[in-house]
Amino acid sequence: MYAKPHIRELAPYIPGFQPAADQQVIKLNSNENPYPPSPRVQKALQTFDYSLLRRYPNATAEYVREELASLYNVKPSQVFCGNGSDEIIALLFKAFLPEESTIVLPYPTYSLYKTAARIHRVHSEFVATYADFRVDIEALLAVPSEAIILVNPNAPTGLLLPVESVTELARRYKGLLIIDEAYIDFADGAATALPLIHEHPNVIVIRTLSKSYSLCGIRFGYAFANADLIQSLDKCKDSYNVSMLTQTIAAAALRDQSYLAGTVRRLKESRRELIGQLRCLGYSAPDSQANFVLCTPPASRGLTARQITARLAEQHVYIRYFDSPLLEDKLRISIGTEEENECLLQLLRSM
Repeated sequence: MYAKPHIRELAPYIPGFQPAADQQVIKLNSNENPYPPSPRVQKALQTFDYSLLRRYPNATAEYVREELASLYNVKPSQVFCGNGSDEIIALLFKAFLPEESTIVLPYPTYSLYKTAARIHRVHSEFVATYADFRVDIEALLAVPSEAIILVNPNAPTGLLLPVESVTELARRYKGLLIIDEAYIDFADGAATALPLIHEHPNVIVIRTLSKSYSLCGIRFGYAFANADLIQSLDKCKDSYNVSMLTQTIAAAALRDQSYLAGTVRRLKESRRELIGQLRCLGYSAPDSQANFVLCTPPASRGLTARQITARLAEQHVYIRYFDSPLLEDKLRISIGTEEENECLLQLLRSM
């Protein structure tokens, strides 16, 4: 009864099902990396001086910003570190988007943006993608707005808008252009929009260690932008928004780029194999540039996407079903280990 009226009416964001930690399952519903983090993470934890936990962490995650700046050839003043990219998303609304302003997004895309917009009383305007889910930049530009949000590669489609198109969008758009690159490490070729921050003061690029670095559990996100935009985010963040342990683990993982490359290469190979096998079963499975596949079951098998999801869950295999327009006949499957993917395929073959 004490919540604001618009919060009482808010439909919350629903994350993927999380089983108990000790439950033996095949979990392909949250786009988590199936492989463990870098061994350097384990070493950092083993050598961490726990007595330091009595102190506050570095307020700006300074040494992680410096690590990211060196890795991506930017200045530390162009880097922001957050408690997961979810915190950064919330801060974008807090810092830059006043009540009753408008954001424009393609549909479908990551639904947390709509939830965050409603919390901050910002209007979300969704524009249709093409029939094959490719993003239409002309449609994005046609809607008057204060910000355009582009998840690239997109979720849940796994499709990548070519960097040339993103560059064109940045050149023509005058509002805030937010590019969420949570899955960019899984894309093929030169795909990142990061160089645009040097040419366009309105561009902000969001990344995370959750996906490619296998670190969902530490909640660490980061963003690159013009120093003025970063300064505004710093003004709005909590005093100590990134824990000491998170900073320690993040820095260790970032220093092991060879491990990252090996994990990503292995996952891409599994992705290619899984898509091929799904197609052999009659599924429509477009190529993906992320660590998941959005596919459509064949009608000939007589089971809906919802029914397949339920039957797999009975066998403790979890994938993602979206009861949403244009997605209700589809399944989103995160790429697992070779063994997990084969178990999934065996169950699908038996249906």
